[in-house]
Amino acid sequence: MNQYETVFILTPVLSEEQMKEAVKKYQKFLKDNGAEIILEDNWGLRKLAYPIKKRTTGFYYIFEYKTEGSLISKLEVEFKRDERILRFLTVLLDKHAIAYNEKKRQKAKEEKQKTEA
Repeated sequence: MNQYETVFILTPVLSEEQMKEAVKKYQKFLKDNGAEIILEDNWGLRKLAYPIKKRTTGFYYIFEYKTEGSLISKLEVEFKRDERILRFLTVLLDKHAIAYNEKKRQKAKEEKQKTEA
């Protein structure tokens, strides 16, 4: 099993509930096809570097997960069929990227514990 990271941008015209519904659809798709989701992160509404389909902002969301490579093409077909998705990018993580992400998550966890104490 390989580890992947997928970032996708949802159209900004969606309500908060519609955005969450779209995210749940892909979350369920990954889980139903045997993927193990390691991280989910909502980056929120952000300005795009350039207009996409006459939109200048979009809701960014990221998944980090482990799965077989054959699932990636199926996921990308689902993204292409969904009119709510402006753009998406899936990256195969190498051992250095995996270590970096682990370190980043650990650091965020430690900082959260410090603020709670």
